[in-house]
Amino acid sequence: MKKWDYILGIDVSRNTLDVYSIEAKEHIQIENNAQGFKVFMKWCKTFKIRLEKAIVALEYTGGYEYKLVQFLENKSISYIRIPGLAIKNSQGISRGKTDMIDAQRIARYVDEKQKTLESSNPLNHSIIELKEMMSLRKRLVRELAGYKASLKERLHMYPNKKNDAVTKIYKTRIAQNEKTLADMEDELNQFITAHPDIEQNYQLLTTIRGIGKVNALMTIAYTENFESFVDARKYAVYIGVAPFEHSSGTSVKGRKRVSHIANKELKQELNQAARTAIKWDPELREYAQKKLQNKCYGIILNNVKFKLVLRMFAVVKRKEKYVDNYQKSA
Repeated sequence: MKKWDYILGIDVSRNTLDVYSIEAKEHIQIENNAQGFKVFMKWCKTFKIRLEKAIVALEYTGGYEYKLVQFLENKSISYIRIPGLAIKNSQGISRGKTDMIDAQRIARYVDEKQKTLESSNPLNHSIIELKEMMSLRKRLVRELAGYKASLKERLHMYPNKKNDAVTKIYKTRIAQNEKTLADMEDELNQFITAHPDIEQNYQLLTTIRGIGKVNALMTIAYTENFESFVDARKYAVYIGVAPFEHSSGTSVKGRKRVSHIANKELKQELNQAARTAIKWDPELREYAQKKLQNKCYGIILNNVKFKLVLRMFAVVKRKEKYVDNYQKSA
């Protein structure tokens, strides 16, 4: 039985939207703005598409879809955002690519998979703001590190040019970035205080050894404050720290390994958290020391990341701070 009477696939770009209707077998290209949305409504009426019984499907684009999503929410129209890789891998052998074809493929993907798909939850604007702030913070940190490295290298090569024009510019940019980064930290602190639900989970996460401010906020942002992932295993798969079996028949018995299909930014952020946890957490330190006897450090580090993910979800689920009651084995 069909879950939705009408399925609309939309290929989103910066300036335009390509819309395709499965039922009407019609395509239209509109502007990605309020005027284009009016044209979309008229087009639906022309082909008798009842939007109250429809689902609008679109890919994640990292921002270009937000105006459309806000419009759909204001009109109480159900929508679903789908990772582009999921659509691509479901197509089999395919040739050619246009915006219209992409819209058709999105609509057909939902038509085939609709028994297992659910409409997306409304946008959490606080989470969007947090993601943007964390993204800006990361850019500032990278720029600051780059300027410092360049200045250090210049002074090493030209020790007599401590006050020339290039050196002064580097020092000025470093000072500016340090001030901007300090302001960014203040803004983040104010943001946390202004959102009690986020502040509560932030305080819980930072009781775990190894989990600092950045990892706590990044986890909150990408789990949508632990509402978009139902358990730790699924989040571990998303960030690429959960191992999968690789075997076939009786001849192929590969070792378990993680998938390269993951949010590698979040995985990278957990690297330092895992190293810190191994150094300062007695349980994880003993675990690492035992495993180092027959496993490489990379595998152990990944396993520690997985354990940290389990701890993060556990403290949030229980609404209790992490308690270190570990006793060293005899």
